[in-house]
Amino acid sequence: MSLVSYIDAAQQYFDDLVIKATDDELFAGGYLRGHFDLAVGYAQVEELNLEVSELNETVEKSLVKAYRNGELNEDDKTLVVRIWEEVKALA
Repeated sequence: MSLVSYIDAAQQYFDDLVIKATDDELFAGGYLRGHFDLAVGYAQVEELNLEVSELNETVEKSLVKAYRNGELNEDDKTLVVRIWEEVKALA
């Protein structure tokens, strides 16, 4: 899958959460979308030609840093991880 197709599929996944997600899932999805969009935006600004795996690695590094900074409680972290696995499976 191309990077553009993956980004489009991920964005659609996040959009679909608004319709079907619980409040907690919506929070986790929004939180994850922020990290995802930041990684995509950075790659675009820096004109990086990333592979899907490289984009995912960037997102994961951002999430790990946030976890270490205590940004999420364990329940929220569990939801973010689950949703992230679902997003990565889109590739």
